[in-house]
Amino acid sequence: MANNPRCRRAFRALILAIMFENVLRPVSAYLYNNRYTGNQVFRITPCDQEEVWKLRKILGNMKVDFWQPNSASLIHQNATVDVHVRRNDTQSLHVRLKQEAIYYRVFISNLQREIEMQAGVRSSRWRRSESQYDYEVYHSLEEIQSWMFEMNQTHPDLVHMFSIGKSYEGRPLYVLQLGKRSRPQRNSVWIDCGVHAREWIGPAFCQWFVREVINSYQYDPGTTRLLNQLNFYIMPVFNVDGYRFSWTTDRFWRKTRSKNHKFHCRGVDANRNWKVKWCEEGASSHPCDDTYCGPFPESEPEVKAVAKFLRKHKKRIKAYISIHAYAQMLLYPYSYKYATIPNFNCVESAAQNAVTALYSAYGVRYRYGPASTTLYVSSGSSIDWAYRNGIPYTFAFELRDTGYYGFLLPESLIKPTCTETTKAVKAIASGLLKKCVTYRD
Repeated sequence: MANNPRCRRAFRALILAIMFENVLRPVSAYLYNNRYTGNQVFRITPCDQEEVWKLRKILGNMKVDFWQPNSASLIHQNATVDVHVRRNDTQSLHVRLKQEAIYYRVFISNLQREIEMQAGVRSSRWRRSESQYDYEVYHSLEEIQSWMFEMNQTHPDLVHMFSIGKSYEGRPLYVLQLGKRSRPQRNSVWIDCGVHAREWIGPAFCQWFVREVINSYQYDPGTTRLLNQLNFYIMPVFNVDGYRFSWTTDRFWRKTRSKNHKFHCRGVDANRNWKVKWCEEGASSHPCDDTYCGPFPESEPEVKAVAKFLRKHKKRIKAYISIHAYAQMLLYPYSYKYATIPNFNCVESAAQNAVTALYSAYGVRYRYGPASTTLYVSSGSSIDWAYRNGIPYTFAFELRDTGYYGFLLPESLIKPTCTETTKAVKAIASGLLKKCVTYRD
C-alpha cells in the first residue's frame, strides 16, 4: 500500500472520515496547543465611582477578554467584573490594581489547566446510537447534528427536524420540532441555545431538554399534556460557526464568524444584531469588540434566518426562550431601557414560578427581573426583538454558575444544571396553557 498512490489516497480518505466522525475532541495537554497556559481570570469589584473610572481606564488600555460584563463601559460600582487576562499581562494588572487599591482576587490562576479539567477524562464519548449518547459531556457540532438526525429517525411521532437556512460559512441551521405530529397547528415555544459560542452549557441543555421531554412523554402527565397541546421548536446550536471555532481554535470565542472587509477582526455578537434599538447603549460599533452589533440589523445569516422563522410563525409562538451563561439569572424585557413591559404582571409571575421550580431541584437560587436592571442595558437583543414582534413571553436564562467556573462549567455539573433548568422551562410552558392578560407592545 505504501507504494500505491491510489491506496494511499483511499487510506487517507478513510482516516479523514474517522477523524471527522470523532472530530474536535481535544486531548489533555494538547488542548488548543496550550495557548491558555498561565492565563488568569480576575474578579474585580470597584467600590465607588472613582474606582469604576480607574478600572475602566486600566482595562480599556489592555487587550483583555471580558467575561462579565461584556465590555469596560458596562463596569459599575459594587458590581463584580470577571476578566480573562493573558499571561504576559497578568503581572502588570496585579501591580496596577494594587497601586489603585482596587479589591480583586484571582478566580482561575491557570486557565489551561481548567480547560483540560473541563474536557474530562471519559473515553466513551464516541457513541453511535441515541440510546448510548452521553448527555453528561459536552459535544462537538458534528456530534450534536448527528444526534439530531438520530432523534428525528427514532422518534418520528414526536420529532421533526428541519433547516431554516445556512450560516455565514455555509453550515445548515437545524431545528427540532417537538410535539404530537397529529396536531401541527397549535401554540408553540421557541428555545435556542449556543448564541454565544463559548457558552457550552447552552447546547448541552437543549439536548438534555429534548431527551427529557421525549423520554417522559409516556409516563409523566405534565409532559404528556405539554407535548399534546404545544409545539416546541428547539435550536441546539444557533451560532454554528462560532461554536465549532470554540472547539477547534479559541475556547472563549463569542461571536459569529463573518468577515469584515475593513478590519481583520471577525464576527458579530448575535445578541446585538436584532432590529430593535440596534447598536445603541450596550452594543459596540467597532468590529473588534465582543459586543459588535454588525454593519446593519440582521446582517448575520443566523440571526436573519431565526428572525424570518419567528416572523412567519409569530401568531402561534407564545414564548421565546434563549439559553445563555453565566450568572444564574432569568431575564425578560426590556434590555434596552429602564421601563416596565405592558404585561409585566403575567411575565413576572411566570419568571417567579420558573425560578421556584428551578430552586426545588437542588436549592440553587436565580435572580429574575428585567434584563436592563437585573443584568445591564443592551440593545439589539433577541428577547426585546421577539417581544416587540408580538411574542408575549420572552426570556433569557443565564445558567450556572456565578463565576467560580464561568464559561468552564465542569461536565460534572451538566446534569444538575440541565435538570433544574428543565423544571424552569416546563414551568414557563405550563403557564402558557393557563389564562393571563395579553398585550400589544
